[in-house]
Amino acid sequence: MSTYSDIEWTEQTWNPVTGCTKVSPGCKHCYAEVMARRLKAMNAAGYEDGFALRLMPERLEQPLRRRKPTVYFVNSMSDLFHEDVPDEYIDRVMEVITKTPQHTYQILTKRAERIRDYFSSRPVPSNVWLGVSVEDRKYGLPRIPYLRSVAAKVRFLSVEPLLEDLGEFDLSGIDWVIVGGESGYKARPMKMEWVRNVQAECDAAQVPFFFKQWGVWGEDGVKRSKKANGRLLDGRLYEEYPRIPISEIS
Repeated sequence: MSTYSDIEWTEQTWNPVTGCTKVSPGCKHCYAEVMARRLKAMNAAGYEDGFALRLMPERLEQPLRRRKPTVYFVNSMSDLFHEDVPDEYIDRVMEVITKTPQHTYQILTKRAERIRDYFSSRPVPSNVWLGVSVEDRKYGLPRIPYLRSVAAKVRFLSVEPLLEDLGEFDLSGIDWVIVGGESGYKARPMKMEWVRNVQAECDAAQVPFFFKQWGVWGEDGVKRSKKANGRLLDGRLYEEYPRIPISEIS
């Protein structure tokens, strides 16, 4: 079922695919993998195989049953563009998205080459926000040109977990940047200067900046609960969104 989400930048999650495999350092302590193990232990439907990739066609019609305009994060427990998800199945997901123009769908992937290839012969539905993960320079930054090549109404970057200073990078064609630190027992620290640099890059490029969380490492470099560390950067809450009419996203 689709569920209300604690993720700060969305409203609900919709998982027509579950499970994934690791492709880069950002995947090392995947929260979805940990959650899948818990759900398997609870005998939750869809997680009998833990974090093994699984198509869930019985969930495809969930957004069709909701009339209220909703912002959905698609596949919080997977990657829609995983190499083992057939194009034909992605087509079915896009068909549901097209049939529900009242909703907004945020789709995030680490398989940036595939979004270029998939959408090279298909239009991006107008209610899709398409994003790529950018955790570091080696694996993350090269994903941005692939995203830029796709004609999505909103293109965004999820810079989470931010694992190093990204330096200067090109934000042309990007409409939104989210930054966050890592959570969990083995979380890697995120330094304040790294976050400040991304915020400065966004400010220079006039791209909306959303600071999601510090994670378990605070801005002072001390490890504590995620809740205790909060979401303030230099005493300020950053909750900027893409600059499109509010009627189109709510």
